[in-house]
Amino acid sequence: MAQHRTHTKMEDLRVAESYTPAEFMRLEKRQVAQNSVFAAIAITVLKFVVGFSTGSLGIMSEALHSSLDLIAAVITMFSVRVSDKPADADHQYGHGKVENFSAFIETGLLLLTCVWIVYEAVKRLFFRSVEIEPSAWAFAVMFFSIVMDFWRSRSLKRVADKYDSQALQADALHFRTDIWSSSVVIIGLLLVWAGRLTGNVYLEKADPISALAVAGVVVYVSWRLARQTIDALLDAAPVGIRAQIIDEVEAVPGVLEIERVRIRRAGNRYFVDIAVGLARNVSFQKSEQVVLDVTAVIHRVLKEVDVIVKAVPRAGSGENIFDRIRAAALNSNLMVHDISVQDLGGSLHVEQHVELDERLSLVAAHDRVTALEEDIQRSVPEISSILTHIESEPATIETGDELVKDRALEQKLKSIGAQFPEVVDVHEVVVKRVREHLYVSCHVTMHDELPLSRVHDVQTALEIRLKQAAPRLFRVLIHPEPQTDNRR
Repeated sequence: MAQHRTHTKMEDLRVAESYTPAEFMRLEKRQVAQNSVFAAIAITVLKFVVGFSTGSLGIMSEALHSSLDLIAAVITMFSVRVSDKPADADHQYGHGKVENFSAFIETGLLLLTCVWIVYEAVKRLFFRSVEIEPSAWAFAVMFFSIVMDFWRSRSLKRVADKYDSQALQADALHFRTDIWSSSVVIIGLLLVWAGRLTGNVYLEKADPISALAVAGVVVYVSWRLARQTIDALLDAAPVGIRAQIIDEVEAVPGVLEIERVRIRRAGNRYFVDIAVGLARNVSFQKSEQVVLDVTAVIHRVLKEVDVIVKAVPRAGSGENIFDRIRAAALNSNLMVHDISVQDLGGSLHVEQHVELDERLSLVAAHDRVTALEEDIQRSVPEISSILTHIESEPATIETGDELVKDRALEQKLKSIGAQFPEVVDVHEVVVKRVREHLYVSCHVTMHDELPLSRVHDVQTALEIRLKQAAPRLFRVLIHPEPQTDNRR
């Protein structure tokens, strides 16, 4: 027996390896649904035959219950086939809702079963007496039904849990409760048989009473299934999942707040739509990384999920006036730099640089800057005045004519650098001629502990001193380096 089980597992493994995961999922779901249909056909036929031969309402109610289970199993089989189809232009969320609708139909069928069983049981209890003939075949069929229901409910539940299929879960739930209802019918038949032996007429009423017990089980199952299917059809969020997603997403670095979380389910797939607040001054690349992190944590909460994350810019609690100015500029799709804020007699005055396309006319550039200054003052009303230095942003690649070897200029630059106590040395001096203009660039080593503000001041002073010493220079670019960098 152990060898047979091992052989079967090896065969399953070979089959699984020949399909993609999605194809193997569809194959496994369809196979278990088809097996359920074949088992339902056999059980239903046997119960009807024995029910008619014995006259047992308990067995007849079970036969009718099984016949509706057969219909439900057929519906499930077809719904599983349809629900696994990929999304298309007309069904953009896929076809998973078919499984939920299938489970809803099963609920209606079960409730119809209950109406007939209760009606017939009340009639036999109070208005009409029916002769019951318990037989060995009746007991054999009911025991066979229990064995089959146990086998297929376990198979259905295993695949349903594996792929989170609500249609298969509904079938598995049906057949688990069928085990209990069949057991109740067997007890009813035993009591009728005992009543015949003892002459106790009250025990002969056990059959319709057992039928009522079956109806009670069916109502309980129907109610549980109805709640699940209605919740799924009305897009109710699974209990506790929304709170779990919020807790996980709030822990993602960069997320300031969560504005909205919406969850819907179609079959075994979830769709999550979430809006998160991010600092408005983060770069596009940084916001994209936060979105990817949020998506990853939601995938840890739910297995099969399609996530849409909307990033909403928000003012962070730690923003200073410089951050607010930059945020207002970014809102106008402009970048400002070299921002200087002075407090003069209690009034804040701002000076800043902005680069605009070099192909703009002066009047067009001035209009854009004026609009920018108005936006900044609306966003930061404590600012009294703004002065903006307009720079041209290159729109073309400049072609250099030649590299100029100017030893005298290089020595002059190094000697000027030596006059600053912060400067360790000046190296990699390059002189270029571009459009009849001279450009000079160099690397300047400074002490490691210098604050960046002082580094900037030294760079500016070096540029000014060098231009004064060599007026023919058009532009000077200085790249600062720490002392430790030169020791590597």
